[in-house]
Amino acid sequence: MSSFNNHKWTLALLPLAVMLTACGQQGEQAAGHGAMPPMPVSVVKMAASDVPVVTEYVGQAVGSREVEVRARVSGILQKRAYTEGASVRAGDVLFQLDAAPYQAALEQAEATLKLEEAKLIRAQQDHDRVLPLFKENAVSQKDRDDAVAALASAKASVAAARAAMKSAQINLGYTRVTAPISGVTSAEARSEGSLVQPGDAGLLTKISQLDPIYVKFSLSDNDVLKNQQLAASGKLRQPEGGRYIVSLKLPDGSTYGREGRINFADRVIDPTTGTSAARASFVNPEGTVRAGQFVRVELKGAVRLNALVVPQKAVLTSQQGKMVWVVGKDNTVEARPLQISDSANNGFIVESGLKAGDLVITDNLIKLRPGAKVVPQAAAANVAAPAAAQG
Repeated sequence: MSSFNNHKWTLALLPLAVMLTACGQQGEQAAGHGAMPPMPVSVVKMAASDVPVVTEYVGQAVGSREVEVRARVSGILQKRAYTEGASVRAGDVLFQLDAAPYQAALEQAEATLKLEEAKLIRAQQDHDRVLPLFKENAVSQKDRDDAVAALASAKASVAAARAAMKSAQINLGYTRVTAPISGVTSAEARSEGSLVQPGDAGLLTKISQLDPIYVKFSLSDNDVLKNQQLAASGKLRQPEGGRYIVSLKLPDGSTYGREGRINFADRVIDPTTGTSAARASFVNPEGTVRAGQFVRVELKGAVRLNALVVPQKAVLTSQQGKMVWVVGKDNTVEARPLQISDSANNGFIVESGLKAGDLVITDNLIKLRPGAKVVPQAAAANVAAPAAAQG
């Protein structure tokens, strides 16, 4: 480190030294006004290794299918047949509309069909009688043509009457409003006794399918670009085919017991937020994850290659940014500015500021100052590799 940078960090850390003046004076008096004895400190030795990277985002759970249940015919809402908020299965009856007008329309259509079928029988009989007579020249060409046309018209009338009866049957069936999918219902949107109409005014309730359940979240454009650059430089290995493993942290901080997979990632960046939409799918048989919940989404599967990881507890924040104390030449303390990125193994991946072999101090940080003598001792555990003390 240049003398200018050393001077800058020394000035930045002066407040820490001033805070410890009283303690230093007491130590000098105890030592008979002699030099402070070297302070024992725990250190970890930086060692490069392949480190799994976990990226975290805020997400919101939504139903994998969310359906608005609407009336398809007009009528008076007579009955709600489900418990609001309860689970229903596809085909279950949810509402009953007044069926009397549609029952009458069906009966009328059935009567019309019978009438047209009787006309068809008469037309068929006339047709069957006229054709042999025409072959014997007993009737005219016009009589034959009229018989053929009457039969065809009767058949068409029967087909139209049958279609009208089918339409009346369908409309009668629509008076029983059923669940189009299995899922969890919401509150009723219209109360019993209301006149409902098809379309927007016919919304009755909503159903959300919660198994599987989707979790929507947003990917930062900066994160995507950074990962692309790291992958291109050989510092990051991404999962094959971009198939990240996704885990959830629920609102209470617990981890959801099932992993999910990304099933959608938008290629378009939202210019107002600088993010792109993504979605993951999770099986949810017990309904543990509820629609509308805010959760933490963790993407796993990427690996930083030959990375250095500094323990979180060793990192300090100063006016110049992040820094650590390291043991330098002759066991003296040095301040080392850092650039860090992702969290990993209870630490931070170091982008610059440290190299393999550096001894990073992990305790007594507030008592240290540049140039102080220390006695390095191996820390109990190291996030990247076993700690090694330098004598």
